[in-house]
Formats: sequence, structure tokens, C-alpha cells
Amino acid sequence: MQSEVLIVGGGVAGCAASIALARKGRIVTLIEREATPRHKVCGEFLSGEALEDLHGLGIDVSTLGAVSLGYVRLAAARRAAEAPLPFLAASLTRRALDTALIAEAIAAGVQVLRGRSVKSLTRTITGLWQATLEDGTSYVAPTAFLASGKHDLRGHGRPRDPHQWVAFKMYYRLSPTQTADLQGASELTLYSGGYGGIQPVEDGVANFCCVVKRHYFAQAGLRWEGLIARMQEDCPHLAMRLAGAEPQIDKPIAITHIPYGYLRRTTDEGLYCIGDQAAVIPSFTGDGISIALHTARCAVAAFTASESAPVFQAKLRSAMLPQMWLAEAAANGLNNPFARAILPFVLGAWPGAMRVTARLTRVTQPAVVLPQALAS
Repeated sequence: MQSEVLIVGGGVAGCAASIALARKGRIVTLIEREATPRHKVCGEFLSGEALEDLHGLGIDVSTLGAVSLGYVRLAAARRAAEAPLPFLAASLTRRALDTALIAEAIAAGVQVLRGRSVKSLTRTITGLWQATLEDGTSYVAPTAFLASGKHDLRGHGRPRDPHQWVAFKMYYRLSPTQTADLQGASELTLYSGGYGGIQPVEDGVANFCCVVKRHYFAQAGLRWEGLIARMQEDCPHLAMRLAGAEPQIDKPIAITHIPYGYLRRTTDEGLYCIGDQAAVIPSFTGDGISIALHTARCAVAAFTASESAPVFQAKLRSAMLPQMWLAEAAANGLNNPFARAILPFVLGAWPGAMRVTARLTRVTQPAVVLPQALAS
């Protein structure tokens, strides 16, 4: 039976779209390049919007071991300031979340092809979308959703990153003292060449994810050991946090060429671009997963309402422009030496500034209904 919709990418956005479409009776084929879910470069912050969307998809993150987060802390040099988050939030590894989403997609009736890499996504002479895999196999459908995350497909690529960002992810088991001090917090740490985030995830582990300019990485010798040492020198708060910490994976996960600030302008008829293929917000906002879910939900609504993909993409871009502009301006501020020096003082005197920024860089501000295990 020919699918009605092809979805390229089985991450958060692709799975969310496939579940929603299958529940509406659509015949969906989802193609994912990885054979099994794995850890990814991601802050793993689940905002109130993300939790609401996941709850609607039937994903109870509390049963997956998600950790409740109640406040945000910003640290620069030797100073730190904190404020309560203006919404319920949680933290969960992408491997755990993606595993649950894939299982939910299969349960919804989606044909899921795992460990299959798409080489190209093109239009046939009859107007169908054709996904050609590395092994030469092809799948066709009248409509396609591009949800390949940070990986671009030939012919559908995004612009190169002009700032040359490099992102790294490492899991640590902190000392008992630091584990207790970090509990319930999402921390943002600032350096002269970028920023990082550290927060607890399931099983008593902490996720440390950082984004730095390529020149900063080069000055650290292009090695993780040199980079983490330099970041701790720039931000003694991070050095305190990682004192006695034990790495939980053999080496950090890394990714380059992240086009922060990207918003897709146009798309071809019948191709709905979602997740990072639609918008890439600076990672300090913690809104990446929320945007993936939001764009998937909006694209499904547009498709089922017979709204064309170009119209959907234009509306999505217009709606997200203010949020993206604000996030870009804030990111530029974080990379300003003067701002780094005074931010802890300003935020210490006015903690509400962090709450305002957190609210303004959200996709929406929903009334969230959550499982009692997270809400308590």
C-alpha cells in the first residue's frame, strides 16, 4: 500500500508528526537513519510547551525518569545568579525520549524504517515525492515531511553557519555535593568564546552541553581536554561544578556548522519542513525540543486542513521571527565581554529579568496539564 506521507527523520519532530498523522488515519512511512535511538548534542531541556505537546502525544516523561526543573541559574566568571522558572520544566535524555516516541509511532500504526539512510528526496515526473535510500530502495508519496534535524539532504540544504559554532555534549556523574547543589536547576555558564548548559537528567547523571566559536576551540588545541580546561578557567563556577566529576561516555559527542537563527523561507509544494529544518534557535534558550514539537504539530494541522506547504512555511516563519530575533539578540549579548561581566550583578539585583527572557523566547505560553509526578 502506497503511503500518503513520507517522513524523513525519526527524531522528535519526525516522530511527533508521524504519530499525529497516523492517529488521523493517514498512511505514514517514517525513515530514520539510526538503527536505534542514541545520545545527541542537545541540552535536553523540556519546557512547559514541550511537556504539553508530549503529554498530548501520549508520552508521560515522568515514567521515563525525567527530572523536574524549577529554576534557572546563570554563571559567569566567579559569580552566579538564579531565578525560578516561569513554567514547569523537566530534563530527559534524548535517547530515552526518542525511544519512547519511536515506540508510540509504531503503536499508532506508522511504518517505521530504522537504520535506513535517505540519499535524496526528489519529485518524480508524476509529482510524487521519492525518497531514495543508500541501498537504492525508493519510497514514494504525494506529501513529504523533512525532519532530518541537523543533517541536511542534498538539494534541501540550509545556509552554512557564518559564526562557525562547534557544539559538544558530555555526561558526567558529579560529586555528591555538586549533584545536590545542581538538583532542580538548569545552569547556563558563560565563557569568552561561547556558552554551555548543565542540568541533571535521569539516573543521577548531569548533561553538560556547550557551544563555542571555532577559534576558541582552536586556541584550546582542537582537543576536548584543552577545551574543557579552558572553559573551567574562564568560568570557575563550572570548575567547581565539575570537580571530581566522572565522564559517563568515552568521548564527547560533537557537531559543527549549526546555523543558529535560521528560519526557512520557502519550500516546494508538498514538502513540509519541521524541526531544525524549519528553524534553529540559539541553544541557550532551551527551546529546541519545544520548537521541534511545535513545528510538527503546526505542519500536521496545515496538511490536514489542505494548506499548502509553501503557505505553511511562510506563516511559520512570520510567526517565529520575533522570537528568533530576540533569541539572537540575547545570544549576541551573552558573547559580549562587558555583558558577561555585569550580567550576574544585574540578574542578582533583578532575578525577574531571567523569567521575562525565558517567557519571551518561548513558542507559546500554554496552560500545561502534567502528570502529578512532575507537577509536584
